[in-house]
Amino acid sequence: MFPIRDHNPSGRTPYVTIALMAVNILVFLAYYPAASEWDLQRFYMTWGLVPGRVLSGDGMVTLVTHMFLHGGWMHLGGNMLFLWIYGDNLEEEMGPVGFLLFYLASGLAAAALQIAPDPGSGVPMVGASGAIAGVMGGYLLLFPRAKVDVLFIIVVFIRIIALPAWVILGVWLAIQLFSGFATPMDGGGVAYWAHVGGFIAGIVLTLPVWLRRGGPGFWQQTAGHPPHPDADYRLSKSSIPRVPRR
Repeated sequence: MFPIRDHNPSGRTPYVTIALMAVNILVFLAYYPAASEWDLQRFYMTWGLVPGRVLSGDGMVTLVTHMFLHGGWMHLGGNMLFLWIYGDNLEEEMGPVGFLLFYLASGLAAAALQIAPDPGSGVPMVGASGAIAGVMGGYLLLFPRAKVDVLFIIVVFIRIIALPAWVILGVWLAIQLFSGFATPMDGGGVAYWAHVGGFIAGIVLTLPVWLRRGGPGFWQQTAGHPPHPDADYRLSKSSIPRVPRR
């Protein structure tokens, strides 16, 4: 189960969103494909965010560099998909410069919440997930009822279903919270608290935009939908012939 697109078309080209995706992809291709496991460990320890190291005053640049590193193809692909789905609409609302600052601030807030429970940790944190979680939080505040197509794959059952953003993002946040409480802080793995921190920061940082649009009045005016017609996607019929059950 994962989102593949929204029905919330952007009225302008999202240059910053595209640039962020390009930088993430190019950085990943520059170090990952040809690196050995030992090389990757050294690379992440150098450029990833290691809480104990940062709080000792060393490696402050990693507060930013960790947002552009990924641990594998699926990690990169999932993050870029989420950024593409939700980023263009926030960039349109905030403007290119405002959106870039918002993105970086969300990533820093995500790092702060990941560091807080275990400030002496020596495990490096990498990934754009925290910053992108901020984008998701901002999207939820502005467009809670925007339609998002979700691809469900259950063994051989495959279907695309349109659901409101508040359902998808609410379920996603609940999973992060549950996983964060259930996962030991002294181990590696997914930085669930970074996701939660980024998401909350995204909502808070988007509040000024929401209030300028009218706050609760904006929701009443649009009923939580985007303030423009939804995109209409029509799935083409499969060319594979159906074989009925005998």
